[in-house]
Amino acid sequence: MNPKEKIPLRLDAALEGIPAVLLVGGIGTRLQPVLPATPKPLAPVGDAPFLQLLVKQLRSQGIRRLVLCTGHLAEQIEKEFSDGRKWDVAITHSKESHPLGTAGAIKLAECYLRQAPDFLVMNGDSFLELDFRELIRFHRERDGLISMAVRRVPDAARYGTVQLDTHNRVIGFREKMGAPVPGIVNGGVYVFKRAILKHIPDGPASLEKDVFPRLLEHGVYALEQQGMFIDIGTPEDYGRAQTLCHSLNQAALPES
Repeated sequence: MNPKEKIPLRLDAALEGIPAVLLVGGIGTRLQPVLPATPKPLAPVGDAPFLQLLVKQLRSQGIRRLVLCTGHLAEQIEKEFSDGRKWDVAITHSKESHPLGTAGAIKLAECYLRQAPDFLVMNGDSFLELDFRELIRFHRERDGLISMAVRRVPDAARYGTVQLDTHNRVIGFREKMGAPVPGIVNGGVYVFKRAILKHIPDGPASLEKDVFPRLLEHGVYALEQQGMFIDIGTPEDYGRAQTLCHSLNQAALPES
């Protein structure tokens, strides 16, 4: 398969220069019984690694500058994706020498983001169907520090939920309740102003626990999505991703 021929390209000036940071360095403890020697973003879904879905999704909408924040078993990810030319994208690898968490990994990659007033961030173990143009437009209209894509789910038991006001501004976060109730959850896709880097400390830190709650007064907004959403963080959801493989690939490559 030649990925360059398989990925339709949707050109858009708003997206062409924006970099995307993919957080692919986590250990993935819950998935280790299923994939003990494979980093979670390389977990096969069908005949391709899960991370390929995200690369194809970004490339199909014209986003071609990617920074992979690696850590656990980084060498496997670097070998699989290299410099990105196989997918007609430019990939840079930012490798942490010890676990830094989601925020710390972004701070470490700061040197690759110096020319970017805004940048995308994506979790490397979840997929959310969305139009990046719409999210970036929303972000620039609100002029906040952070914009996040969120998804309403029927069972938010294993997620923390996002609390919004009537103007789509995030006013709080609620920890996992463990109860099978509906809620709005963080979809793991964000647009950040570069100024957020000043608010992230050096060293280990979590976006969800250490950064987002402290920055609500700086403007954190949420845009609700309606498309497919799945993460592969548990064996059950990883198994569900296998059954949805065809649909996931279709969602990653929307018609131009």
